[in-house]
Amino acid sequence: MKLFFSIFTLSILSSASCKVINLTDDNYFTLTKGKTVFIKFFAPWCGYCKAIAEDWELLAEEWEGSETGLVAEVDCTADESQELCGDIDGFPTIRFGDPTSLEDYDGQREFADMSAFAKENLKPSCGLNNMDLCDDATKELIAGYQAMSSSELEDLAEAVYQTIDGLEKVASEKVTELEEQINTVIAEFTTESAKVKKESNYKYMAAVLRSKEPAEDDEDEAYNEEL
Repeated sequence: MKLFFSIFTLSILSSASCKVINLTDDNYFTLTKGKTVFIKFFAPWCGYCKAIAEDWELLAEEWEGSETGLVAEVDCTADESQELCGDIDGFPTIRFGDPTSLEDYDGQREFADMSAFAKENLKPSCGLNNMDLCDDATKELIAGYQAMSSSELEDLAEAVYQTIDGLEKVASEKVTELEEQINTVIAEFTTESAKVKKESNYKYMAAVLRSKEPAEDDEDEAYNEEL
């Protein structure tokens, strides 16, 4: 009995210790300062989010207490996370890198793949928090942005989003064209296959074939009995 309670207690402590850190608009920069991050943006109702939840907990446990890397998550349905989730279009979205300039993670979402990726990438990298790791060209680029006003930077960012919106529109139009082509091919196939069946009197051929099958089965059974 004592052994049972010991195991039970350990399991509770273990599950509690690997709880994933939840980032919000208020604590984001405090908890991520000086670290390279790996963040899952999710919604509690999302099926795909639930599917990777356990692996994400294991990953967070691997990096618990690290001074250089942080594995965390953001609940995009919470009121206190709306700024962080402002440009999130789908769930789960996983991003990594410098907390001030995250990049999209496009790799596999199995634990082994994410763990290997984290070990390779959750280390100090060039960014606002680690300017000493940047080359001269990047330092000059960042300095130029820092010299701009907020409105100037917003205009530049808006131009980028406008370009992306244009690309999305073109992609959407191409998808629509492909759907129309597919529908045309399906319609042509349906018409041509119906024509072939009609010209070959397939309807009657199939009906006669079906009527013969039971009789032939009976003949086969009788033949087998004679043997």
